[in-house]
Formats: sequence, C-alpha cells, structure tokens
Amino acid sequence: MKLLKPSWVSQNGKPIFSVDIHPDGTKFATGGQGEDSGKVVIWNMAPVLREEDEKNENVPKMLCQMDNHLACVNCVRWSNNGLYLASGGDDKLVMVWKKAAFIGPSTVFGSSSKLANVEQWRCVTILRNHTGDVMDVAWSPHDVWLASCSVDNTIVIWNARKFPEIVTTLKGHTGLVKGLTWDPVGKYIASQADDHSLKVWRTMDWQLDTNITKPFSECGGTTHVLRLSWSPDGQYLVSAHAMNNSGPTAQIIERDGWKTNMDFVGHRKAVTVVKFNPKIFKKKQRNGSAPKPSCPYCCCAVGSKDRSLSVWLTSLKRPLVVIHDLFDKSIMDITWTLNGLGMLVCSMDGTVAFLDFSQDELGDPLNEEEKNTIHQNIYGKSLAITMETQLSSTIIENPEMLKYQQERPGAQTTSRVQGAGLENQTPKLTNVVNGESLEDIRKNLLKKQVETRTADGRRRITPLCIAQLDTGGTPALNSVGQKSNLLLTAASKIEPMKALDSRFTERSKATPGVTSAPVNLGISPLDSSDSEDKVQKAPPLAKRKTDMEAAEVVEKRKKGRPRKDAKMMMAVPQAYPQVQDGSPKPGQTSPTISLKLHAPAIQKSFTIQVGTDPVMYLEVENDASVVAGARISQLRCSRDGREWDTVLPSRIATATGSSDVVAVACEDRTLSVFSACGRRLLPSIMLPAPISTLHCSAFFVMALTASATLSVWDVQKQVALVKNESLHSILSGSDATVSHSMLTDQGVPVVGLSNGKSFCFSSAMETWNLIVDKQDALVQCADFRNCLSSQDALGSTGPLAATQGRTLSASRLASRLSSAPHHLQQGMTLAFLEQQLSSALVLRSTAEYRHWLLIYTRFIVNEGYEQRLRELCKDLLGPVHKSSSSSWEPTVLGLRKRDVLAEVLPVIGQNLRFQRLFTEYQDQLEIVRLK
Repeated sequence: MKLLKPSWVSQNGKPIFSVDIHPDGTKFATGGQGEDSGKVVIWNMAPVLREEDEKNENVPKMLCQMDNHLACVNCVRWSNNGLYLASGGDDKLVMVWKKAAFIGPSTVFGSSSKLANVEQWRCVTILRNHTGDVMDVAWSPHDVWLASCSVDNTIVIWNARKFPEIVTTLKGHTGLVKGLTWDPVGKYIASQADDHSLKVWRTMDWQLDTNITKPFSECGGTTHVLRLSWSPDGQYLVSAHAMNNSGPTAQIIERDGWKTNMDFVGHRKAVTVVKFNPKIFKKKQRNGSAPKPSCPYCCCAVGSKDRSLSVWLTSLKRPLVVIHDLFDKSIMDITWTLNGLGMLVCSMDGTVAFLDFSQDELGDPLNEEEKNTIHQNIYGKSLAITMETQLSSTIIENPEMLKYQQERPGAQTTSRVQGAGLENQTPKLTNVVNGESLEDIRKNLLKKQVETRTADGRRRITPLCIAQLDTGGTPALNSVGQKSNLLLTAASKIEPMKALDSRFTERSKATPGVTSAPVNLGISPLDSSDSEDKVQKAPPLAKRKTDMEAAEVVEKRKKGRPRKDAKMMMAVPQAYPQVQDGSPKPGQTSPTISLKLHAPAIQKSFTIQVGTDPVMYLEVENDASVVAGARISQLRCSRDGREWDTVLPSRIATATGSSDVVAVACEDRTLSVFSACGRRLLPSIMLPAPISTLHCSAFFVMALTASATLSVWDVQKQVALVKNESLHSILSGSDATVSHSMLTDQGVPVVGLSNGKSFCFSSAMETWNLIVDKQDALVQCADFRNCLSSQDALGSTGPLAATQGRTLSASRLASRLSSAPHHLQQGMTLAFLEQQLSSALVLRSTAEYRHWLLIYTRFIVNEGYEQRLRELCKDLLGPVHKSSSSSWEPTVLGLRKRDVLAEVLPVIGQNLRFQRLFTEYQDQLEIVRLK
C-alpha cells in the first residue's frame, strides 16, 4: 500500500467536507467551505496517480472551481454515468452540474489569473425543497433518482429524469438526517439520523421497511455527518456512529432479517463515514499454485473522529490496515476508484489523502459476469408456491414430493379459503397504490357518481369519467373486446412504480446482454429517433398524452399531412413500399415508396460516452488538419486513463464502441473498425448508403443505413451475420418510423418502431420476428403475479426487458382491475408467457429465457395445464436411451436442459395434482444422470 497526501489539493485551508472520484477515474470533486460561500472544486486525478504528472507544469491540477453555493458545501457526488455532479450545502440547496462545451480557460471570479478553469462546469438545475442544511446526496443505481437528506429531518427523492420533479418525501426521522445510501440491488434506500436510528425504506412504494435503533441507543454526542454504506453484493449495510459495550463501532446490518450481530470495532471515537469498495474480491492465487475455491468477499473503509482510518476485508476478523493520526481533525468522507484499488479520504482539516492498494493486498476483483452470477445466486432462487386447499387431504406417495410440500409456506394450515390463500401470496404492492388500496380507490370514485330519478321513478346515473391506467399506450380489453373502465390514481401516485421499472430499462446505461445507442454530448442528434419536432405520442382511445420513455419519443404527426422530414416519402398512397435502391418487379408500373431514415448531421466536433464499467469517451474532431490539400479528421478514445487516437481521410458522422471494438462511420459511407487499443481490424467497409445508427456489442458491429438496410458483422470471425437486410417488411403498410435500435451481446439486432412494435432479425431463420407490441391486449390483461418469486418481482434484465420498457410493470397494475372473465384472462396470460419465452429464445437471452421459463412453469402448474407441462418436461429430459435417429439438442442457449428440468421439478412438486408426473420425470432424470 502507498500513502500520499497531495498538498496542492486545498481549499485555502478551509475544511473539506466531501470528496468523490469520477466514474472514469480521470478527475475527482471536493466540496467544503470557501472564503464567503460554499466551494466545489474539480481536480485532475493524473497528478495524484503519477509523480511525473505532478511535477509537470503543463499538466493542470485544478480543472474547475464553482462558488455558486451561498454557504458551506457538505456533499458532492458524481452520477453513475459521470455526466452530472450533485452538490448539497448549508444554503438548503441541491445543485446539479454538467460539463459545458469548451470555450477556453476562464478565470475564477475574484482570483489571480493563475486560477484558470481548464474545464467549464455549469449548474443545470437547482433543487429547492429542504428547509434546512442539506447534509448528503446520493444517486440511485442507473441514475433514476437523486436522494437528498437534511437537518429538516426529511429525505427528498428527486426524479433525475425530470428535474426538479419530486417523486416523494420520506418523513419519519425525528432528528437531523445526515447520511444516505442506496441498495445496489435497487430495492431499498437507507438513511441515518441524529435520532439514534437507521431506517430502511422500500423503493417499491416508498414506505418504511425497518427501523433499527438498538445499536445506537448508547450513542452520546453527535458527528457532523453519518455516512453509511451498502456492500456491492447488497448483503450488508454498515452504519456510522454505533456503540457496543460503550465502545464506538460501525454496525454491520445483514440484509437477511436486518440482523445486527456483527460490527467493526477498534476506533477510539465515533465513526463518521463508512464506504464499501465497489468491487467484490476473491483470494489471489499464488504463482504456480493450484487454484483453490474461495468465497468472494468485500472491502470496507471506516473513518472516525479519532483522525484514523481502518480498512477491512469481510473475509478477515481483523482490519487489513489501520492508519492512526492520518489527519489533524476528523475524517469527513471516503471515495474509491472504480477499479477498487485507489481511495481518497478528506478531513475537516482541509487536506486529502490518497491510498493506493495492490491486488496482492486486496485480492482479485471479480469481473461483471462473476458479479452478476453472485447476484443471481443470492436473489434468484426463490420458488413459486401453489396453494390448493382442495388437495390438502391427498395422500403423498413420493418422499421427494413430501419434502417440497413441507417447504411450502403455510403448509400446516389445513383450512383456508382458496381465494384468501391466493390473495395472501400476492406481494403487498399488488393491493396498494401509494398507500391506498385499489378497492378503496374504486369505492371512493363510485361515491362521486351522480344519481337522479325520473318522473316514473326510474334511477338515472350520470356517467363518471374514470381515467385509464397508464399502461404505455393501449387499454385492457374485456370479454367483448371493448375498452374496460380501468381505475387510475393521479399520475403522481403511480410515479414510484414507473420509476422502479425504468431502473431496469434505461437505455443510456449498459444492460447485461444489451448495447444501447451511445449518449451524444455534442449539439446534433445521432440516433434515428431524434427529430427537431418531437412530442410524446398519444395512445389510441385516449385524449391525453401519456409519459413514455425518452428513447421512445416519436415525431409529431398531423392527420392528412405528410411529415416534414419525409422519413417515408409517399408518392402514391396505394403504391407498395420498396427500398430506394431496389428495382421494380416485372410488370410493375406504379411509382414506389422510398424508405429513408434520418442520418446524423456532420458536426465540427463532438464527444460520445460509451459503456459504464469502464466508461469510454470517444472524441471526434472533423477537419482537424489539412495535409497536401486533403482534410484529415481525428478520433480520440480514452478509457481507464489510457488514450489512443487515429486519423481518417473523411469527416466522421458517428462513432460507438464496446469493450472489444470501436466502430466509426464516415461521410463517404465507409465504416472502419478498430480494436480496443486502436488497431485497425479490417479494411474499411463500404456501406450502401449514409449511416443512420451504429451499434457495437462485444465483437459485433451493427449498421443501420439511411436507406433502411441493416447489416451485422462479427469482426472477430470476419463473417456477416446479417447482410443488407431491408426494413421494408416491418415498415410497409404503416406510417411508423424507426424510434430506437440496439444490438445484444449475442449479436442479435433489435429495431423499435414509433408504433410501439419492436422486431429482431433472426440470422438463422432469416426472418424479422415481432418480439414486443406495446399495444398488444395480451400485455394488458396478462396476470401472472401469483407466479412471481421475490426476485422475479424485481423483473429481469436483458434485451427483452430493455425493449419492453415499463409497459410490463404497468400492465400488472392494469390486470388487477381488468374486468375480463377468469377463463379469458387465463388464456391471455398463457399466450403472453409463451410469447415472452419464444422472444427470449430468438433474442438468445439466456438469463431472460430461464426467468420466463420458471414463471411459465409455475403458471401452467398453478392452472393445471398438464399436457403443456408434460410436453415441456419431455423436451427438457430428452431421450432416456441414446438413439441415432434422435434430433434432440441437449442444451438451449448454453443451458443444459436436464439441469433446467432439475429446477422445474421442485415447482411441479408443490402441486399434488401432478405428483405422478413429478415421480415419472424425477425417476427418469435419475436414470440418465447415472448413465
């Protein structure tokens, strides 16, 4: 471990209350007291990391200084995507900053000319709601929400997509709230206050989940901050300022039951700040030694008023390192680099310290795939429960069946009404919207109906307009195909549900199995969904506009008038659409329709952010220089502090990248592909038309041209997966346009249209497949909430979930109020689940296929579809005896089918109706495994 105290990081000797390292590791921010105001400073990380950069006068140390806060700044936090910086201070304000276009160095007001801002950061929004000092701010996973807490005893949840909109205000603390942390799984937010309590709130409905007071009951005095932290695996929450046997501790709270049996001890004074390393580690293998299985562990840093710092590994009983008298005053904040090996600590004495660890000391960090596996193992093993009271007296013939029956919650309850049993299985959220039950909403609305009587005594009820539930566009259908009267709370009441679901579908973040369109930091739009003339598309049968995802915003359309941008230029309405460069069919004389997509405008320069771990920046400068009369354009790529650049003979229209490749499309219709280190992988590809949208995922590159043709290449194997495939078949017959697109990690292209439909192209079958239709009645009426385990309730992540957006979550609300008969809803749910399963299969999304297969199995078990269940088991088991004539494939999307069957059988074992089927396939599975 190396320790450095850079003396040049100073706010003129004033206290530094907060520090945070940018996600890309190139800069860090500090917040604290200025001369007569609050001060936020952004510093260059390079002089901290490298001594030669510290000595080099040409390498700037301070990048920007902002003095907008009227009083001391208590907290600074970068957003997870690195685009924004949030700061909170004693002026009761939260300010959100964004980097502005570079205009040249500017001098800090009232300072010498030496203090020049190298970067320009401007305040893009000021959030006003707190009535006291703001003590802490925290961005939620995927930057959906921003939380702030204050000495006014409240926590405010801001909608980070629509500043300054407030989602909710959490009230319950009776003392100054001084710390916040989000659960990395996304289910909770925790807060700690001077009232000797730590509270955990659910993000599902923003209600209090648990209130922990015992570890804090002995605490005397107070600390300036109470910065608590959640472990990256989500299993442990560690508090500041707890006491055990009159000694200061950092209390460890287990997610499982919120148990408080462990703590970090040894500090002489109160703990002020706890910060978990963002990485999960495993024990480093010695050279030459055989790999030994070891449990993953986390790393946590603890700072105290006693001016000392301790670093703990959860695999060790004692601290890894303790540094005494690191500062002259209390430690105020701790931040880790994203790679998990560097740490910055700040103090009230106005200085900072940098600790540099090696992998020999901390261990080997797990990669994202290993980290995701741990999350899946921890949160994805809940089994569905089937409740059938009429079978409670059935004789159980199989001992394995008995085991699964005994595992059922409430298995000992012999007399329970079937309907009540099903109701009790439904999660609390399914019956409540923002604290009000759906039944109460229905009754309250019915009370408002106006009833009069005619002269002959007959009743006449004046119809009451009840708003449709916000389901992303299409109303649910009842048994006669008419619009059903769905009840709806106010839009603000449904907000937590919308925000929760958008956490899994935001396309600007990297989703497992998905690469989304890059975020453009320049002036001109890059995505085909962008248009100068944008509004949100109103759903059919509804008079009002509904909130839709930003990626799905489509252009304004006026009835009877062609669109200005002519994305589909109509010559004759009856003409059959044909690609612009295609030739007419023999005998065809009528004019054709050209398919034309938006092409990005050529800009002088622009910057694009790609990915999140690590973040990669692509900087483009067109016409950077002129050599021998030819204009040269430059591309610069920076990732993890490493940079490379290259030049191209044509102006660059757009660029994007993945962890493995960088793709660049130029004005002359050439497409160049480079390795992650900048090495050209193949000669320029000539596109048939100018580029419209470009995507990269792993070694796959996808190009969507302005003439509506799609190509996908595997540049590692140098083969084409999709060859100039026309979008004619999915765009013809409607006035829909392309609103968004993506490329999955398996190289499957997905194209979304403005009418809510999304298609993927199957290279094996050479067909366009409809995978999502947001106006499909099946989505609106499908009701499978009783088949969800606790992990399933959070939803799945992957290309299918990203494409569906929040429609699925909203549809679950709709299905609860649907007036469709049970048998119709049952059939629609079955059809919907089979559609989800087949869509995940064609998208080659392994995690989502497994997710929907287990839900589908629980549903057909619950509803008694024996033939479907038998067919499923037969396919998963395959032939018991080997046969040359068998065409059975033993795997599906990399999953061994018989391993999947082993997961399915316990679900079947929960329903006594299928015990014969259970025994049959369990025995056969044992036979094939013994062979």
